[in-house]
Amino acid sequence: MEKIETEKIDKLDRQIMAIISKNARTPFKDVAEACGVSRAAVHQRVQRLIETGVILGSGYHINPKVLGYNTCTYIGVTLERGSMYKDVVPELEKIPEIVEIHYTTGPYTMLVKMYARDNEHIMELVNGQIQEIRGVTETETLIALRTSLKREIPI
Repeated sequence: MEKIETEKIDKLDRQIMAIISKNARTPFKDVAEACGVSRAAVHQRVQRLIETGVILGSGYHINPKVLGYNTCTYIGVTLERGSMYKDVVPELEKIPEIVEIHYTTGPYTMLVKMYARDNEHIMELVNGQIQEIRGVTETETLIALRTSLKREIPI
């Protein structure tokens, strides 16, 4: 996959991305009309932005609460050695409730985002699975009480 340079993202690309980042289901004819170009031009631009890695995907966002996952949790994970990250990630990936894993600087080696049904489920996942992974020496669990903002970066 070829990477696109920021300078090669022009005003039209930014207009298109601003529209589709708010709603990926916006028909190309509506995007074209808003940008004053043809549907084919929008299609070509979007395709190029996908191929060059600017647009990383599109899809639907599932509301975890509807599926019974009422608690969003962030877990700071400390590893025995930072180099164990590459061995710990595949083990964390086996836990379906984990939706993001970040290798970080600061007090934790990793920051993990996961959804759980309730506090008991969090305890099962943290104590029964995450802390049992070879190399994990410590965890700190932070429960999100509310998500106040979730958006894309400025375009």
